[in-house]
Amino acid sequence: MIEIKEGAFVVSDAHYSHFRPELLAFIREIHSKKLQPTQLILMGDIFDTLFGGVPFSLEINQELVKLINEISTEIEVIYLEGNHDFNLAPLFPHAKIVPISEQPLACGNSGRKVLLAHGDFNSDIGYRVYTALIRTPTVLTFLHLLNFLSFNLILKKLDAYLSKKEDCKEFRGFEQFISKRLAGKYTCDYFVEGHFHQNKSLKLDTFTYINLGAFACNQRYFIVKSPNEVELLEEKIFSKGI
Repeated sequence: MIEIKEGAFVVSDAHYSHFRPELLAFIREIHSKKLQPTQLILMGDIFDTLFGGVPFSLEINQELVKLINEISTEIEVIYLEGNHDFNLAPLFPHAKIVPISEQPLACGNSGRKVLLAHGDFNSDIGYRVYTALIRTPTVLTFLHLLNFLSFNLILKKLDAYLSKKEDCKEFRGFEQFISKRLAGKYTCDYFVEGHFHQNKSLKLDTFTYINLGAFACNQRYFIVKSPNEVELLEEKIFSKGI
């Protein structure tokens, strides 16, 4: 079981692209050791479009991929795949890659059980079929071919479209949605996920649920606190200029 360390940085939903470059400055600070996490836990949708098997998606993200790879040779990097970044194992050979099929991931934290997930692991059947198909080598090869024949227009259009999405909107009825979705189904002390961008903690019957704020929204990230603290995470805002 992976042990989550005090001082680990937790980042979710940065949706990095050249339209939203803030994460690159943050990762550069870690790479240069101006920021020194004990671990780096990436909770999915770190990139807006990064698909293993589609070379252009790597090309447009190559600097950030390179920095994360270099960081992962010095500290433990745990990367939970999201719905915008998947089939990542070949791209990050030194990181612990957690595909959707292995989420939620059970971790320890000084005797406490913590479950980690991007957040789209138990969606409806239609979405589960879609997520399985889009990750197959056949579909990714077809996507790569279409993108190549269009002179990369498909991924460029997708990047532009995704950059316009609202990352900070309120999910009305979120508490009821989460309670129905998770309550009574898991045994743990904390359940931590991203995906919904709500930056909220809820006390369910048997565990504390934490939905992480999106890095794409105000550059929020989180630091794992001392096990002597009641709360698991401390919220931080990265404010260095790009």
